[in-house]
Amino acid sequence: MARILITGAGSGFGKGVAIALANRGHKVIATTETTEQADALHNKAPQLQVEKLDITSIADVEKAGRFEVDVLINNAGAGQTGPLADVPMERVRQLFEVNVFGTLAITQAILPKMAARGNGRIIIVSSIAGVLAGPSFGPYSMTKHSLEAMGKTLRAELAPSGIDVTLINPGPYNTGFNDRMAASMWEWFGDDAISAPATDLLRAMGSMVTTNQMDPIDVVNRLVELVEAETTTENNFMPPEIRDLVKAQINAN
Repeated sequence: MARILITGAGSGFGKGVAIALANRGHKVIATTETTEQADALHNKAPQLQVEKLDITSIADVEKAGRFEVDVLINNAGAGQTGPLADVPMERVRQLFEVNVFGTLAITQAILPKMAARGNGRIIIVSSIAGVLAGPSFGPYSMTKHSLEAMGKTLRAELAPSGIDVTLINPGPYNTGFNDRMAASMWEWFGDDAISAPATDLLRAMGSMVTTNQMDPIDVVNRLVELVEAETTTENNFMPPEIRDLVKAQINAN
């Protein structure tokens, strides 16, 4: 039985894997950004230890460092679309605050006890957007590319300490996250934007990632496998055949 802390467990992959791991007998600390999310999750899944943990809050991150954790699943994240010529900088900064700086902060808080024991595992939920980039998804892809650099660097640096680091790279799965992200740019983007001539392309990109999305249970099951595996690979693409798409795109360039 492993002691597992999951960020962003109020919905989507985080919620699904928290419940799945608890049902397999693991001790799961499921954390959510807000108290309201924590209350809702506790009511739905009382077998979980539910904690309010905003990874951008210094106090919350310090509290997390007091937990005994064998596996950290860095799942919490935010989304934002929009052309880079126009996206408001405050939105980009907030996106990095959550996806990159918050992820590194909670990782740093958890690591000392892992290092003292000489074992542990960090799982970082990246994205296919961490290795590919396209129109309108630039802000999000920038943060996920940063997570790729973070995960690969930590994997090399922490291996001698007995700590394993791995990344999972989902494509478009139907958790509601992609739909909210695709819609986010239309809160501020208008006809006066520098990128207005590309509006049709931007809409097409949003439609592409929100149409025929896959069942998130596959990602949940893969996360369970990564928690329980003896060893891991650096990247874990979901579905696995996305790896071929990535290779083809890299070769084309």
